[in-house]
Amino acid sequence: MPSLLAQLRQYSVVVADTGDRAAIERFRPEDATTNPSIILKALRAGQYRQQVDNALRQAMASATATPTIIAEACDRLVVSMGVEILATIRGKVSTEVPAALSFDSAATVARARALHQRYLQLGIPGDRVLVKIAATWEGIQAARQLEREGIRCNLTLIFNLAQARACAEAGIYLVSPFVGRILDWHQRHSPDASFDAENDPGVLSVRQVYRFFKQHDYATVVMAASFRNIGEVLALAGCDRLTISPALLAELEQSSAELQRALADDGRREPAPSALDEAQFRWQMNEDPMATEKLAEGIRQFHADQLALEALLIARMREL
Repeated sequence: MPSLLAQLRQYSVVVADTGDRAAIERFRPEDATTNPSIILKALRAGQYRQQVDNALRQAMASATATPTIIAEACDRLVVSMGVEILATIRGKVSTEVPAALSFDSAATVARARALHQRYLQLGIPGDRVLVKIAATWEGIQAARQLEREGIRCNLTLIFNLAQARACAEAGIYLVSPFVGRILDWHQRHSPDASFDAENDPGVLSVRQVYRFFKQHDYATVVMAASFRNIGEVLALAGCDRLTISPALLAELEQSSAELQRALADDGRREPAPSALDEAQFRWQMNEDPMATEKLAEGIRQFHADQLALEALLIARMREL
């Protein structure tokens, strides 16, 4: 019997949720996703040291003010890391716009264009890069503009159908609905409840998004993210893409149990509903305390890790 990981690849595109080069080389995912937390973890593990120094030296050569140097170095670093990852995989890498811009559409568009242009200047085809943006209303509108310009986007921190639907209606290439963080919220608010894979609220949320997209023939790719255990992964076998941590990839690789496909497009189609406007989107978010809290929390966490990354670069800059 093939491993669970091998069987899973028959139904879903497997994506590595890591910046660890050894893990990417071991599991050979189609794509890879990064975020400030993943990048910070890789740097603290001693990886990408040469890229850090190169990014800082290039930034120091073009600017004198420390904030400008660090912002420039951060962009250079995340792109150089992305280039290294792309040398190992066949598909795409996601590179995130700083979370501090999550409520500023114009600034998000500008930063996304700059990141995308850096990849192009390094010889990377634009269709191998996804710009990752938090799925706030402002982020979705920024991504709408970027998609029109041919810059593909990955909208992240998605916790309910309203966010996912607004992304699909905006023509976004890919959405990343989270699983484990939804479960975390429900476990914290219902500590006596028991959640297995089939009643896991994160799994049910992704299934809802997947079926809604297929039913209404949206082209947007659904990539489930933020898994807490392999039960959640297996309960979404058949989802377009699954971005999985190295620890869970290893667990899937080591098991040879039989896998049953959980999701499939049944081919039935219905006309899409009228697109959500801003007021409807914000009201549906207001009515969903879990999604509202987890989106805000996720943005804060990513921003905190971005600040930690900047502090690491400042410390290294003083050594050069």
